[in-house]
Amino acid sequence: MPAQMLLFSAATLVPLPLIALAAIRGGVWGLLALAFMTAMTAALDELVRRITPALPDVEFPAADRLSVAIALGHFGLLALCIGALSGDGIGALDKALVFVAAGLWFGQVSNSNAHELIHRGARPLRRLGVAVYASLLFGHHASAHVLVHHRHVGTGQDPNTARLGESFYHFARRAWIGSFRTGLAEETRRQRQAGRPRWRHPYLAYAMGAALTLALTARFAGWGGVAALLALAAFAQSQLLLSDYVQHYGLVRASAPDGRAEAVAPRHSWNSPHWFSSALMLNAPRHSDHHAHPGRRYPSLTLPEAPILPRALPVMACLALVPRQWRRVMDPRVAAERAKA
Repeated sequence: MPAQMLLFSAATLVPLPLIALAAIRGGVWGLLALAFMTAMTAALDELVRRITPALPDVEFPAADRLSVAIALGHFGLLALCIGALSGDGIGALDKALVFVAAGLWFGQVSNSNAHELIHRGARPLRRLGVAVYASLLFGHHASAHVLVHHRHVGTGQDPNTARLGESFYHFARRAWIGSFRTGLAEETRRQRQAGRPRWRHPYLAYAMGAALTLALTARFAGWGGVAALLALAAFAQSQLLLSDYVQHYGLVRASAPDGRAEAVAPRHSWNSPHWFSSALMLNAPRHSDHHAHPGRRYPSLTLPEAPILPRALPVMACLALVPRQWRRVMDPRVAAERAKA
């Protein structure tokens, strides 16, 4: 197995047993899990300056196996954490540590993996990615991201492109509602065009997946478990929205004389070269190449000549929570990138 795949595996899977032990036993395990997802990742990004090379763009059985393992780990960890947060097995402080560490893993690792899966051509892999999103009550993202965001990124028709000067808090409301509506409209159009029956509408599957998750949670963990699921899902969703906010903030596609937007180019996404957080997020910070080649597997994503974030993606996501500081750092960089166009 190539060294890069070992790095992807270690970065994404090591937190799983740490969070699981924290949910079962509490104590130092919660601190270790949280430290891995935050301080250790940030430190490795800053202390070790390297850019991991992309693997050749060929079939990667190991890449798909890791994605399946992460997805299966997602469902097990979600059930375990819901039980821990709604039960009496660990104390309040331990629950807080489990919630934050698990929420970060769901939002940064599992979300990035589900994003990878919904771009796979194999139907079982795509359905697995949809199931992960549905379990986080965010199933519509599987449609809106592929059908709307990739097509309209950098334009006013994409609800998930953040405007210059727009705060994350305004963006999050607009993007969640907008992506739900535009994804629904696009899937409905495609369904009518294909002549498929209503019961085969993807949004019905997303709703059923969310309802099944809620019903199972209520059955086995009660209303406390439902509250835990809702909180974890909201936390994970906010991180997905933060990634969208950071990775496209202020970057726009020019309009051609006929009114059509120019072709998507590397300059329409912010990227991060930081090696460990990139491994943790399955190279999601190599965002320009992903938009250029949506079907390319994560080990093959490269860092083209493109806008670069001043810090790693998770650090910039934290900065985005403070709008004034965010604008102070990013608005001049957006202006510089626009001047190059």
